[in-house]
Amino acid sequence: MSTSTLVKPSVVTVEIHALPHALNELPSYATTGSAGMDVRAAIDAPITLQPFERQLIPTGLILLLPEGYECQIRPRSGLSIKHGITLINCVGTVDSDYRDEVKVPLVNLSQQAFTIQPGERIAQLVIAPVTQATWDAVTFDTVERSKAQLDRQGGFGSTGRV
Repeated sequence: MSTSTLVKPSVVTVEIHALPHALNELPSYATTGSAGMDVRAAIDAPITLQPFERQLIPTGLILLLPEGYECQIRPRSGLSIKHGITLINCVGTVDSDYRDEVKVPLVNLSQQAFTIQPGERIAQLVIAPVTQATWDAVTFDTVERSKAQLDRQGGFGSTGRV
């Protein structure tokens, strides 16, 4: 019988401000194992996205993220696979120094119109720590590269299809 170690997620407190048009429900985790919190459309009336149309959908929320954290805005898999609704930039980032309403850039990649209802769950928010890098500029002749790395020059499919 194998034993596993239970790893609990870290917890950070994020201040949040609900604007007047926000819903009464704050973003929340659907299950205890969820990494992302569902966020809802803070709209008064339905918004219909035509095929290949994109719009910024308001959430009615301002996040006051602590320094050293970001909020990733990610698509909801159900909306993506069932209706072709996803984020135009795949994953959005809310930086810790951003102090305006969070809006979700949705796009309809399907062949049919899709209507977003007021209060509908439109994306997920994932709070994550940030690592900032510093650059160490080197000359090209000091870069060590193996044969395998040289074989991958060009990237973008350099390892083949299968």
